Parts: sequence; structure tokens; C-alpha cells
Amino acid sequence: MIFDAPEGATPLDPDEADGLLLTHITTRAELDRWEQENIAETEAWAFRRAHPNILTDGFARRLHKRMFGHVWRWAGLYRKTGKNIGLPAWQIATELRTLCDDCVFWIEYDSYPFDEIAARFHHRLTAIHPFANGNGRHARMMTDIILVHLLKQPRFTWGSGNLVNAGDCRKQYVEALRAADRYDYGPLLAFVRS
Repeated sequence: MIFDAPEGATPLDPDEADGLLLTHITTRAELDRWEQENIAETEAWAFRRAHPNILTDGFARRLHKRMFGHVWRWAGLYRKTGKNIGLPAWQIATELRTLCDDCVFWIEYDSYPFDEIAARFHHRLTAIHPFANGNGRHARMMTDIILVHLLKQPRFTWGSGNLVNAGDCRKQYVEALRAADRYDYGPLLAFVRS
């Protein structure tokens, strides 16, 4: 099964596409609907109460599994293939642990304002791109969990639009991430609260 992906999204290789658990799905719209139902359940779980050890690779993998585990066999497992973005697969585990440790440090030592801590975490997590798919949605939820449970701040609004499908909101989001790639966090900081 091959699904068209919006610009900036991670394409699945054939082995990853074969990991689809719901064989009745035939269109991208059906896939999006099933994934969104799984994500909505996870969102309720994530924000109902605080969780221990949020800034760990184990929590990041557990969150991805909860978000996509009813749809994809590989949910919660680090990708094993190269993608159009992201680090080489062999670097994922180390870099994710480093990111979590860096974020603990930023929080403990007030290295940046709260929104900037969250935006920097989000940017680096999307740059690592640990999973075969769902990285943006996972990184946004992980960032919001950090904001709410660790920083005691409201969730980001993420441009108040649809970031899954192609459109102006997604285009602004991708452009803001690309600016952050060049160490310009201004557009991302503006976008996340717009």
C-alpha cells in the first residue's frame, strides 16, 4: 500500500507500509482518520495526569506506540531506514537521549524562556526523526506534554491549523522548522503561539 504524503512528510518504504495493521484501509483519508482516533485517545491519556520520566527515550517510544500502535506494527520502534530528513538510523537512540538530557539541563538552569525550551526541543526532535512516520505529530505532542507537565505552561497552538495535510499552515510550519535549522528560532517561536 502506497499513500501520497504531503510536502515535508516522511515517505514509507515498502517494508514499513507492510506494517499496516488495518488491512481494510485503502486511502490516505482512511489512514488519517484511524491514526487520528488513536492519537485522540493518547492525548486524553497524556494530559489527564503527569507522567514520570517524560524526558527519556523510553517515554518518547511509549508515546509513539500509544499514538500509532493500533495502526502500525512498528509504532514505538526506531526506524531502521534512511529518510528524506533525519539523522542516520544508527544515531537515533544516542541523539534522542542527548536531546532529553539537554532539555533537562535547559529547564534546571533556566537556559531559555519556557517557550524557547519547548521550541528547541521540538525542532531537534523533528530533526532526529526517530520513527518511520508520525514524527511531526509525535514531536508536537511530546513538546506539549513538556510544556504542560514540566514547565506548567499552556500547550502550543501550532498555528491553529491542520499540520497533517498540505496547506498554508503546514507550509508555514515547515518553513519555521527550516529557519530553525539555520539557528533562527524566531519564526518557530512566532508560529507555535499563533
